[in-house]
Amino acid sequence: MGALISIDYTNDFVASDGKLTTGEFGQAIETEMVRLTNQFIDDGNYIVFAIDCHDDTDKYHPENNLFPPHNIFGTKGRELYQGLNDVYQQNKGKDTVYWIDKRHYSAFSGTDLDIRLRERKIDTLHLVGVCTDICVLHTAIDAYNLGYNIVIHEKAVQSFDQVGHKWALGHFKNTLGATII
Repeated sequence: MGALISIDYTNDFVASDGKLTTGEFGQAIETEMVRLTNQFIDDGNYIVFAIDCHDDTDKYHPENNLFPPHNIFGTKGRELYQGLNDVYQQNKGKDTVYWIDKRHYSAFSGTDLDIRLRERKIDTLHLVGVCTDICVLHTAIDAYNLGYNIVIHEKAVQSFDQVGHKWALGHFKNTLGATII
């Protein structure tokens, strides 16, 4: 059984005026993000929105020294980007749709994701979102280490770093044994 893990497809990571945007690269995958999410919803599959949640006053968080403030709790930048936000708003509250606030790159780090997946006997994770070489990659590595099968939807992942994006796609396949579709 599979679940869709939708990672960080927010205004700050995708909109032209986002604080840490993938810009046109991230915007180009919106149609596929929406299509896949609707397909998983229609099929009754479990969908997890694993979304960065930061506090710009947290002087201990390492990302605050690496990146400009982004996905700050309570801001428009943290909302899902355009069409994906519409899909989420129409389906939130369903027991097959779950939102995780994540503090680190991986959707598993410090969250109850693994417990929720195992309760539902889910063994395959379909990963989509941004950034391919950061949060999607770290989620995939943790999924691999926890024994999940990994599927990467190539037309639904993207990054602001195209060299990193291409490298991560190869790493998913050649090092983590992921299926790339």
